[in-house]
Amino acid sequence: MEQISNQTDPHYDPEASKLGMWLFICTELLLFGGLFIVYSIYRYLNPEAFALAGHELDTFIGATNTIILLVSSMTIAMSTTALQQKNKKLAIALIIITLILAFVFLVNKYFEWGLKIKHGIYPGSEHLKADFGQGEILFFGLYFVMTGLHALHIIVGMVFMGITMVKVQKGTVHADRPSLLENAGLYWHLVDLIWIFLFPLFYLIH
Repeated sequence: MEQISNQTDPHYDPEASKLGMWLFICTELLLFGGLFIVYSIYRYLNPEAFALAGHELDTFIGATNTIILLVSSMTIAMSTTALQQKNKKLAIALIIITLILAFVFLVNKYFEWGLKIKHGIYPGSEHLKADFGQGEILFFGLYFVMTGLHALHIIVGMVFMGITMVKVQKGTVHADRPSLLENAGLYWHLVDLIWIFLFPLFYLIH
């Protein structure tokens, strides 16, 4: 009876929901697109400095986080498929796996940032001003801003998926009403896509 009432709910409009999410994704792409343009200009003006600064980043951690996000995009997509096939337990399990992978990504980023801060490599530090040129300072400023903004999107995505998982568990999101989970998946694919651009720009620049 619950699913029938949800299907006839006049307030439920899956097309409008998806359209709203796509519009939101477009605004996020504009935001990061602007940052990528700023990065490209500064890199063009300081090619050697950016290449030298890139050696300070740990490529292994960056590659590991790339793999983690790619796998998490797969698990959230599989979760949507499982829900559409009315396999609620599998859908919830796959959301949990996605959340765990997201948490591991943040832990890796925490230790990576912590190591840089410990060595005095962060915006405004005396070490950065004394031992690095203007190009390197710009590189690390962009690095912390762009990866920090991306990490914030990871946290927002985790909250979004957590709320969705609760609704799947309660049955308000189900095979006939999967829009919320689909939108969570779209958002998470955006997070993954942004990182796919960030990884080579910062970690593989040298």
